[in-house]
Amino acid sequence: MSHERETEGVPPADEKARQPIIEPDESGAVRDEHDAAAPTDLSLEQHLRILEALLFAATEPLDVRTLGAQLPQGSDVAALLVLLQERYLPRGVNLVRVAGKWAFRTASDLAYLLQRQQQEERRLSKAALETLAIIAYHQPVTRAEVEEIRGVVISKGTLDVLLETGWVRLRGRRRAPGRPITYGTTDRFLEQFGFDSIADLPGLAELKGLGLLEGQLPAGFTVPDPQLLADLQPDELPLEAGEDEDGAEPDESSDGETRD
Repeated sequence: MSHERETEGVPPADEKARQPIIEPDESGAVRDEHDAAAPTDLSLEQHLRILEALLFAATEPLDVRTLGAQLPQGSDVAALLVLLQERYLPRGVNLVRVAGKWAFRTASDLAYLLQRQQQEERRLSKAALETLAIIAYHQPVTRAEVEEIRGVVISKGTLDVLLETGWVRLRGRRRAPGRPITYGTTDRFLEQFGFDSIADLPGLAELKGLGLLEGQLPAGFTVPDPQLLADLQPDELPLEAGEDEDGAEPDESSDGETRD
């Protein structure tokens, strides 16, 4: 008869060695010795998942402050966004920064797959596109200054269309006789064209490379260096109450500019 006795519930020695050591911490809670490094990794992944969910659900780009409000205090939101951006770089959807905010966008090399085949009901006229470009590069700019650059008079409807799209806004009034309205672009303009800031607008060399500037250019021709001037400039006055509520261009008589 064997004198060896089986002991129920007692694992072999080698199995016991493989089992984690579980012991209470200072607060009395039980902690696994292998959990020591886990919180850092899990926390990072959880933070990225939170940012990912917020950005996917958002109907418009979100800034760092808005995203940071959903994360634990002290989180390095900017660094987390850069990491998330890198992870999405090879995918069909990219994380991009537009107008100083963050949003998911279709990868630029796949944009052709999502082009709408039907014609838009309303397209911007050549006059509207030229006016938009002048405002973007020369802001803050008045209607008379736009007309001087284009060399033709702008119809009231042209500026109204740009205001309705939300790409152009009324900034203020010029400190000059008649106090003409000054115009500038909006964050929606940056979002629409995929710019992080107005400074990202193409310069002279880029415009030539894109074929947008052809032929013999006048001597000394330059493209203005655009600046994002959110605040009123020294030569601008604030709008009066109610002037910018409906987004429509003020009546001609209110800006003091004469028409031909």
